[in-house]
Amino acid sequence: MKVLVSAYACSPGRGSEAGAGWHSALQIVRFHEVWVLTRPCNEAAISTALAQQPLANAHWVYFDLPRWARWWNRQDRGIHFHYYLWQVGAYFVGRRLHRQVRFDLAHHVTHGCYWMPSFLALLPVPFVWGPVGGGESTPRGFWGSLSLYGKVYEIMRSIAQWIGRRDPFVRLTAWRAGIGMASTEGTEARLRELGCRETMVFPTGLPECDRLRLGGIPFRQGSPFRACSVGNLLHLKGCELGLRAFAEAQLEVASSEYWIVGDGPERKRLEVLSGELGVAANVMFWGMIPREQALERLAACDVLLHPSLHDSNPTACLEAMAAGRPVICLDLSGPALQVTGDTGIKVPALTPKQAVTGLASAMVRLARDPALRERMGRAAQCRVEEHYSSDKKGKTWAAIYERVVRERHPSTREASHWD
Repeated sequence: MKVLVSAYACSPGRGSEAGAGWHSALQIVRFHEVWVLTRPCNEAAISTALAQQPLANAHWVYFDLPRWARWWNRQDRGIHFHYYLWQVGAYFVGRRLHRQVRFDLAHHVTHGCYWMPSFLALLPVPFVWGPVGGGESTPRGFWGSLSLYGKVYEIMRSIAQWIGRRDPFVRLTAWRAGIGMASTEGTEARLRELGCRETMVFPTGLPECDRLRLGGIPFRQGSPFRACSVGNLLHLKGCELGLRAFAEAQLEVASSEYWIVGDGPERKRLEVLSGELGVAANVMFWGMIPREQALERLAACDVLLHPSLHDSNPTACLEAMAAGRPVICLDLSGPALQVTGDTGIKVPALTPKQAVTGLASAMVRLARDPALRERMGRAAQCRVEEHYSSDKKGKTWAAIYERVVRERHPSTREASHWD
């Protein structure tokens, strides 16, 4: 088929949305001829990657708003407004391309946010939406533990979600979608509320090359016991909960360290808090470092501590599991779907105090039982291979495309392998 892919964020060698956009494109191009519509800021990284591994069936279309219309988008401030307008412009680019190419299907990949529309849904071709996330929010019981910035963020996000669910273009996107794919069950419920006729939970996976490379990292049983957190230092990542939990665990496991990889608006607050808790000497803030170095830090740790309050599809958890590291997380959103009782420890999220105590107990338990860490680590590697391999998800996407197109044009798809 000829497929038009909308990937606002798409860049090799990156995590989060950018990495998801890139690896999604790699999977789709295995089976179809693909036109990837993305932003010019991704072009340099994509060109470098293509020089090493050309993709014969991929066409890259770079589009952005005029300079006067994107001046506010600095360091991701105003990114949602920029993204909305970009989607409008992307529709006109896609419409022009469709007149030349005659696409069989359009697929919106990134940004994966259920309360923002994709105007490619307006094209006269079958449309696939997602996977998208964003259906979860910080539990109300945890708002009191947030910084002022965190509280303001959550309020603004809740308002944006409320407006988005009432945006006629969001509802049109849902109605036009042959299928709406969600990262979590919470987001799937939102898609159904918006009017998606068919939905499924379809979390993104880990590229096979990354899974194999991370799988070669040996298990660690040395001293000190070391927990690691990876990600932007935002309130929603639960960084304060993790730090307080480590301080409690350190009372019972003196020979222990906590490595924090990432940067963000919460960093200064966390550095001050580590001093107040008396664990500053055992906490290392590595800051924002290249992905390769971040994976090296992960390899030097025993467990991943990921106390996120709402995180649709965290790549950090999958990478840790592929490396054979148990994951300690809250029983919320994406991590709760990725992690099982065999591969890590999920802590109920009832109150901040209870969550901190639960996270600390989990660290103490794993610190004292290296055999359990290794057993969970091996189970985690098997789970990633069985359920989160991007290669397998690429085949699933190909089957979904066949079905969506056949249902739109049944007479032209009678010989589909789906039968």
